[in-house]
Parts: sequence; structure tokens; C-alpha cells
Amino acid sequence: MKIFAWVVFGIITFIFLALILYLVVGAILFKALFSRKSISARVLRKDTERRIKENKIDLCWWQKVDFQTVFIESFDGLKLAGRYYDAKSEKTALIVHGFGGSYLEMQPYCKMFQERDFNVLAVDCRAHGQSEGNCVGFGWLDRLDILKWVAYLNEKTPNSKILLFGVSMGASAVCMTSGEKNLKNVVAIVSDSAFDNANREIDFIMKKRKFSLKLLKKFVYSYTKRLYNFDIMQADAIKQVKNTTISILFIHGNADDFVPVENLNNLYSATPKNLRDKFVVDGATHILSYSVAGILYEKKVFDFIKSRTTLN
Repeated sequence: MKIFAWVVFGIITFIFLALILYLVVGAILFKALFSRKSISARVLRKDTERRIKENKIDLCWWQKVDFQTVFIESFDGLKLAGRYYDAKSEKTALIVHGFGGSYLEMQPYCKMFQERDFNVLAVDCRAHGQSEGNCVGFGWLDRLDILKWVAYLNEKTPNSKILLFGVSMGASAVCMTSGEKNLKNVVAIVSDSAFDNANREIDFIMKKRKFSLKLLKKFVYSYTKRLYNFDIMQADAIKQVKNTTISILFIHGNADDFVPVENLNNLYSATPKNLRDKFVVDGATHILSYSVAGILYEKKVFDFIKSRTTLN
């Protein structure tokens, strides 16, 4: 009996320690990859000054233009924040930022559309900026939030035609949204520097930083799925653009070493031939195509919009 008792005790102890290990290691890895206060996000914040300079961002511009803060509730009960500029127009640009950013860093793009008489809605993605949430959506959860923002715009301006515009993770989000239904009044999509698959992008970044997650990746993915019902293996923009009925312009810098230009090629190839266009900017690194190409970037965007929609 004593031997049996010790065996039972050993099994229970092993299960308990394994559970503790799962929770502790899972929490550490989750914080590094998925949480609002992730290591990656902190690195990005430390690099904010350089990014603001390179992207020619004028943070004071937000105080010069009459934007109002608006809120909606996400599909899973989070309070999401956005900044809305009402140009009394029948065309609206819904602007989505990248990983670790916020609406503030989308200033050049918002200005580009605001100066052309678009209504502008610049959103904070879940777990970013003033939006609630503890788990970054990597575009996949964000696609459902974008659907909510589209519904908000349709209620606010029922006759307005909507353009979806995103950079980096935000670009992947609008690509992932493209394959969904309930996109009433969405007439075009512009994707700048999108990754084609979230899992492959994480693999690429970890390899670039010489850090392997191969043994632990399934572990943290399982942890995230259990806590937040988020399966990142589903976050595949290629699968979504295959089903789009909306024209997409793909933009990418061919010197991008964070999300390689091959991602554009994969997304472009997967999109129906009659609904795709692309613009590759020579020498541009990650999300710097606008800064490098300038007026040519604007011309490509608005020529695309004009050719694919009735918007001018």
C-alpha cells in the first residue's frame, strides 16, 4: 500500500508541477509574443523617435484637424477606440496601424486622405493605444473588429463608400477582412507591407533574431488558444484574399527585411486576377514606401481607387 500511495503521490505531484510549468512558461511566452506589454512592443516604442522621423510623422497634426474620439464594442466585448474626421463626404477611409503602433503613427496616410476630402476613421487595434484587450490579434481577430467598424460607418454615413487601408499588421488585417461577408459599401482595399501568414511571420522574426521557438511555439499557441480562444494558425491572409470580391492594391518595399517582399508576391498571386494590383517601391524598407516614393505613392493609390471605383 505504501508503494501504491507513493506512486499516486508522485503522479499527482508531476501533474501539479507540469500545470505550474505550463502556466508560468505559457505566461512568459505569451507576454513576449501576444500581450499588450510584449517585449516586441517595448522594442518598437524605444524605436518610436526613429520611426516618426523616417515616416515623416507630424504628431501635432492631430491637434490641427477636427477629429473626434469614437468607440465601439468588439465582437467579444472589448471597448475599441478610433479617431473620426467628418468631411461631410460620400467617401471614407478606414485606416489600420501595425503591430505595436496606434492611430497616431498613421498621420501621413490620414492626411493624404483628409486632403482629398475623405472622411477618415483611424482606429486603435485591440491591445493597442486606447483600445481594450490583452491579446494582440495579428490581423485575424482584428478582421472581426474591422467588420464592426464598417458597420459603425454604415450607420454613421449610410451613403458613404468605404476604403480599407492598412500598414504591416494592419495591412494583413484588411487582407484578412477581404474574404469576409458583411462588407457593405466597402469598395476597395489598400494593403501596405502585409505579411501573408502570421505563423510564418513569427517564424521569420524569431529566425532573424536568432531565437528558436520551435520547441515552445506549440506550447504558447496552446496557451493563447485556451485563454483567449485565439488560434493563430488560422491567421492566413492568403486564404482570405482568395475569396475576396473587392479589389486590392498591394504595396511593398523591395528592401523590407521585416516582412519580405515575397509576402506581396504570395498575396498577389492568390487574389483573383481581375481584383488585384501591385506597387513595389525600389529601396524601401518596412512601411517606408510612402516616405520613399512620395507623390508617386499617392498617384498609385488614387489612380487605383479611381480605376476600381466611382470615387474621385
